[in-house]
Amino acid sequence: MAFSDHLLDIGEDIWDAQKDHPFVRELADGTLDEAAFKHWVTQDYRYLQDYARLFALAGATAREESTMTHLLGVGHQVLDTEMDLHREFAADYGISERELESTEKAPTCLAYTNFLVRTAYEGHEAEIVAALYPCMQGYLDVAEHMADLADGEHRYTPFIEMYTGEDFREATGWCRAYVDRCGERYPGQHDVMEDAFLTSAKLEHRFWEMAYTREGWEL
Repeated sequence: MAFSDHLLDIGEDIWDAQKDHPFVRELADGTLDEAAFKHWVTQDYRYLQDYARLFALAGATAREESTMTHLLGVGHQVLDTEMDLHREFAADYGISERELESTEKAPTCLAYTNFLVRTAYEGHEAEIVAALYPCMQGYLDVAEHMADLADGEHRYTPFIEMYTGEDFREATGWCRAYVDRCGERYPGQHDVMEDAFLTSAKLEHRFWEMAYTREGWEL
């Protein structure tokens, strides 16, 4: 079994919980409260800033030149393309770029980004790719599930299309192959890869909950 498949097997319960989350189900049918989606947009924008850092730092640890080139390229693509799409989403919902930049990270977003950046600074190459894998594979799988649930087009269709599009599929496929290469090359890192993968996957689930409840720092 490919190591990426093994990781998905041990994370099956988390994947199921993500797909069954009300944020996911309501976005799929177009009934999601606009305030919840706006919270996701602003928090995911802040998340992506650190996600780009993760790819840049992963590139610095990669041993193969082609892998380094690709990881640095993905980091640039996140900053140049995916964040532009978030700015477009935000503009559609009356959120200014200034508001995006000044948004305070909610507790879950802060916990997730801190975990990723710390892993990137301190972790082995194999641990880093395992930590970033749930975001890519998770969004593709959840978005495909949304597409299956959706009944016609609605205001959230662009979200579903973005994460089921060919570009995102190709990026996820590359990441999956990278996980498999690291799994084969570094058998002594399997335990830390599993731990990193499961932590990120759990935080992915919490991210949906954060957006749905519009989590903040209320006392």
